[in-house]
Amino acid sequence: MTRRVVITGMGVISAIGTGLETFWNSVKTGQNGIGNITRFDASNLPCRVAAEVKNYNAEDFFDKRTVQRTAMFTQFAMIAGQEAWKHSRLDNFTIADANRCGVLLGNGIGGLEVDDDSHRKLYDKGASKIPAMTIPKMIANEAAGNLSMHLGIRGAAHTILTACASGTDAIGFAYDRIRAGRADIVLTGGTESTITEYGIGGFAQIKALSTSYNDMPEKSCRPFEKNRDGFVMGEGAGIIVLEELQHALNRGAAIYAELAGYGATADAYHLTAPSPDGEGAVRAIQLCLQDAGLDAAGIQYINAHGTSTPTNDSVETAAIKTAFGEHAKKLGVSSTKAMTGHTLGAAGGIESIITILAINDNFMPATLNYEEPDPECDLDYIPNESRQAKIDAAVSLSLGFGGHNSAICLKRFSDY
Repeated sequence: MTRRVVITGMGVISAIGTGLETFWNSVKTGQNGIGNITRFDASNLPCRVAAEVKNYNAEDFFDKRTVQRTAMFTQFAMIAGQEAWKHSRLDNFTIADANRCGVLLGNGIGGLEVDDDSHRKLYDKGASKIPAMTIPKMIANEAAGNLSMHLGIRGAAHTILTACASGTDAIGFAYDRIRAGRADIVLTGGTESTITEYGIGGFAQIKALSTSYNDMPEKSCRPFEKNRDGFVMGEGAGIIVLEELQHALNRGAAIYAELAGYGATADAYHLTAPSPDGEGAVRAIQLCLQDAGLDAAGIQYINAHGTSTPTNDSVETAAIKTAFGEHAKKLGVSSTKAMTGHTLGAAGGIESIITILAINDNFMPATLNYEEPDPECDLDYIPNESRQAKIDAAVSLSLGFGGHNSAICLKRFSDY
């Protein structure tokens, strides 16, 4: 018998809000979290905008020792993970078998601000001045490790690194782990914090970031719009609780959606550019729908990768049109990155939460800053104004450097 997997909890920290209620209200009202960079002096960089978590102070959430021993991406995962755990009411539930509850997170880069700071100390003062906690803080697995320790989760704690597809792949791997009978509960999603001089400067060197709207930061992320010129970096974490259906029912858990399908492929084409025909993304979508037992007509909404880069958005549009055929014109397709920025390894986690809540509220979020249509991007992107619309099933799509393509299908829960 197939083990069904449901979502029983969610937690989030982002540029448009910390905490599920604040975050969702911001999405519904179309809040824009992008502004000029405040974390460091970006005046000499070609891109001076980002979607920072506003007024973040780690000591508002953690004791001083924890702050000293964790990088920001780990802190974000712990904040969102703890909220998801409580939202699922697992904080008052005793896990019968510690091996059957795990953590599986996506991350793209790890503790970049730690790496940046430690390299400065190395070059300025020598190796003896590298802080002792540099390696434990910066390596990408430490978010999952710290979150498992923070919550006492003693099953497998793993990290998936597939660039901007990391969060979605983590959810997909967690889904497969529960379906295979290896776990009953997995805390999963993605986390990232790379808004540093090193991070912004590095992405700017490969011409990936927006540079034309430094004086109008709220206009800088323009998914699928003709005048888009690059992505805007964001940060944060989106964590969900995946749970085997019967386990959730037995403990009386609230169920917010069902995770019904997952598909992942590789382009085998280029390190940073997608295959021009979008063939890899097409296959990921098709595998996801096949896994979910749905045809194209069964999907009403897509939360697109929609990075606001000239290449991604046209290729992604072509992929959706190929994968969905004539039904593509009937889909609501939006990119919420114009609100949150592109959170890299956290994107799949944050955007899965948006998709889950969209299903619950029959609500399609808007694509902000859609002013001039691009002939190569000719789908219904829900421009500028969100809308109420029935959603029974939706796809969240993520595409990453290295040619990684991943898609998950979420649907309204039914106890059939």
